Amino acid sequence: MTQSEDSYSDLLSGAALTVFRLNGQFLSVAEELARTAGLTAARWQVLGAVTDEPLPVSAVARRFGTTRQSVQRIADLLVEQGLAEYRPNPAHSRAKLLAPTERGLAALHRIDPGHSRVAEALVTELGEEDAEHALESLRLLSRALDRIGNG
Repeated sequence: MTQSEDSYSDLLSGAALTVFRLNGQFLSVAEELARTAGLTAARWQVLGAVTDEPLPVSAVARRFGTTRQSVQRIADLLVEQGLAEYRPNPAHSRAKLLAPTERGLAALHRIDPGHSRVAEALVTELGEEDAEHALESLRLLSRALDRIGNG
């Protein structure tokens, strides 16, 4: 292996380990915030994905890069709890659309104050310019992984 191949491997490993740690940190914060609304981070994530428009479970799974089955399990729990509902899908009779109920939207709104506090603390810690740069760097990395077919 050449010197540059070694450094490329180190960059990939470093990025992956950092993202794994960051994922754990975000999940920890998300679990704490979601708890205020009686949700888990995963339920918050799925419910939040359909607030702007109802989506089939498969579209939610693609958005998060996860399996349809795992999202289906969470969606079914949200429906069972009365936080979401399945609606007919004019584009596909078997793939129902998942949408939040009023109760689901109310739960999401209970998270907003804590979410705002964490967001403000993070931007204060980083500075607005570095926070924007960090977000763009993460998006750049995600798009690159999509293009090379491993994401």
